[in-house]
Amino acid sequence: MQFDAVFLLDVIVFLAFVVTVVTVGIVMSRHEEDSEGYFLAGRGLAWWLIGFSLIAANISTEQFVGMSGQAANYLGLAIASYEWMAAITLIVVAFFFLPSFLRAGIYTMPEFLEYRFNHAARTLMSIFMMITYVCVTLAAVIYSGAKTIDVLTQGEVDAPAVAADSGEGDGAAPVVEDYNVLGVPINVTTASWVIGILAAAYVVAGGLKACAWADLLQGSALIVGGSIILILAMNALGAAPPAELGLAADMADAGPIEKFNALNHDKLHMVLPAADKFVPWTALVLGLWIPNFYYWGLNQYITQRTLGSRSLAEGQKGVVFAAALKLLIPFIIVFPGIIAFNLYRGDMQADAASGVNRATLSKFEAQKGGAGQAKVAFTFNSDFAQIYPQIAEQIVAYNARVAGTGAVDAGSPFETNRTLLDSIAEKNKGLPAADRVIVEKELIGYEYDSAFGLLIKRLVPAGLRGFILAAILGAVVSSLAAMLNAASTIFTMDLYKQYLNKGATQRNLVLVGRICVLLFAAIGCFISPFLGDPRFGGIFTYIQEFQGFISPGILAVFLYGLFVKRAPRACGLVGLLLSPALYGLLKWILPEMAFLDRMAITFFSIIVVLGVMSVAAPLREPVRMPEQTKIELKSSKPAMAFGVAVVLVTLVLYGVFF
Repeated sequence: MQFDAVFLLDVIVFLAFVVTVVTVGIVMSRHEEDSEGYFLAGRGLAWWLIGFSLIAANISTEQFVGMSGQAANYLGLAIASYEWMAAITLIVVAFFFLPSFLRAGIYTMPEFLEYRFNHAARTLMSIFMMITYVCVTLAAVIYSGAKTIDVLTQGEVDAPAVAADSGEGDGAAPVVEDYNVLGVPINVTTASWVIGILAAAYVVAGGLKACAWADLLQGSALIVGGSIILILAMNALGAAPPAELGLAADMADAGPIEKFNALNHDKLHMVLPAADKFVPWTALVLGLWIPNFYYWGLNQYITQRTLGSRSLAEGQKGVVFAAALKLLIPFIIVFPGIIAFNLYRGDMQADAASGVNRATLSKFEAQKGGAGQAKVAFTFNSDFAQIYPQIAEQIVAYNARVAGTGAVDAGSPFETNRTLLDSIAEKNKGLPAADRVIVEKELIGYEYDSAFGLLIKRLVPAGLRGFILAAILGAVVSSLAAMLNAASTIFTMDLYKQYLNKGATQRNLVLVGRICVLLFAAIGCFISPFLGDPRFGGIFTYIQEFQGFISPGILAVFLYGLFVKRAPRACGLVGLLLSPALYGLLKWILPEMAFLDRMAITFFSIIVVLGVMSVAAPLREPVRMPEQTKIELKSSKPAMAFGVAVVLVTLVLYGVFF
């Protein structure tokens, strides 16, 4: 490892940005000492702070790494539905959810359930959200941020792009010299504690207002940095010789947009088959709306920004502003991910061979010559089978021996291997755990998650690279800060004040909130390094699967609470309890079903049950919710008009790329 002087400017820019963000957050919120000031910024946030804060709290390495990587893969533009559907969702939240929440004057989303249903519903939702925030989303975002820093700081100096290999090469990584952009040893564990401490620092100091002001800088940097990456990527694509891109020679004079369209015509659409595990077309109709409405309308670390608005009109303008910004996100994350594969698929192949595949292939080499019945099987994706056909055939032959089925021919090596693995899984069902065959981590053809990092390494000049790295770190820290603030608010207001100290003073509540921030950050940093274990199935899967257990029930319960005025109070507890039970049952009996489809089935099943309860035993009189008088509750007509425009633009984008 070396530290080259050329990266000194990157270090200076990186550190200057981080120090500026933390300082601004602390200075702008230094007087917030009561619970409303600390947890809700004194209910004084302006629309522009709300809008940028919503985006900064939302965008993290899950998008920069995961979403751009999935765009580089076969999903292409289809993954943009997470962003464009969110724009429509936000408009609905602004005008149908937010008025009820601000009118009630609540601190937390579980608090609403107590007023509408009962105390048990509030407590159960608080427990669900605490576990999810601290053990799932907080730890996952820390890990993904730490992994990104690890990858981006341990880079390659002047590594030539490796031509895509469609033959039987060994896939060895190029021999290049490593550098560390920060000049100090960094690994996932170290990086986890660094970003955890940074996020906790200004949340402890200033609460929600500190988060909002820091988010203003970090949200702006995200959009500017992503736009720069898009421009540099398009320029590089335009300058690349057609032969290197796999295009015909007559494309030599073509511009970047022409080349982009020619290379990616199969990725520039929003509809995937119903059997797709990530974004099936059925999810566009049903499944994807459930996590969207839960996330943007009922998720504490997002809604806390809107609960802190100075008026309903200001909150609506902020949410609509965030919706407009969401339309830009695919252009600065998804499109660059697609271009990264066009330019650097050879590097992605080398990254897979030298990284995630190396240990698994070593195990295969050790196993394949052994005698007797092995207890290890191997799997690979279709990319691996295409790039390394000889190795794929060797694995198929080995797995056939493990399965005890002899020769099997189900078509391609990839399909044949899937058939063999199904046979192995069936045999495993009747065996004790110690005798079951373990399937090793999947061998892959390309490391798609390196897409955004490769663009930064290959295209961004010194100084600007430090700014973009700081913006990505800022995205992680903003999301963490939002989660820490939300988790501490829920624990303090919904659990500590309700059960442990009902007579707590304002100063005491703020102190408990600050202690919670430090404690939760430490727990997340401790769990984070363990999430690299293949058993978790990747960060995106880890987050979505765990949230799938609770989000359908929470959304169903809130919809009944908001719009079915005579729904009985028992609906709250019943809906929340049914959600993990139904989702878990579906996951057990239909493990191959897309998680979005499982969420849809769970959600509509709960809706039916709550409907039966409401018809069978409706309330005699609608529940009278509390009404606060501190902030103005007049809706914003300009925000409504702009919101309609955002919805229309979203529909146009779907029409263009459908």
